Amino acid sequence: MESSQQLVPNESTESIIFYMRGEKVIIDADLARLYGVSTKRLNEQVKRNKDRFPADFMFQLTAQEKAEVVANCDHLMNLEFSRGLPSVFTEHGAVIAAW
Repeated sequence: MESSQQLVPNESTESIIFYMRGEKVIIDADLARLYGVSTKRLNEQVKRNKDRFPADFMFQLTAQEKAEVVANCDHLMNLEFSRGLPSVFTEHGAVIAAW
């Protein structure tokens, strides 16, 4: 049986996980890409299910944190031009987002 979804190599996955506020997190755009959906769609689902995402599962970056992420992560350069502040998910938040 052939799968239509692409697998993400482990080294790629490790490169999109970073530390923020003492937690290992993944930014919403990267999590959406891993799950094969748009960032907009992921964030819509999170908004509809806010009670599943307490502060220790997901939080929004500050403008300063966003600037730091953009400066340190080449693959997130497009965030520099985004008006909104991205969300990041902890390990537990990423698992809940998959449901």
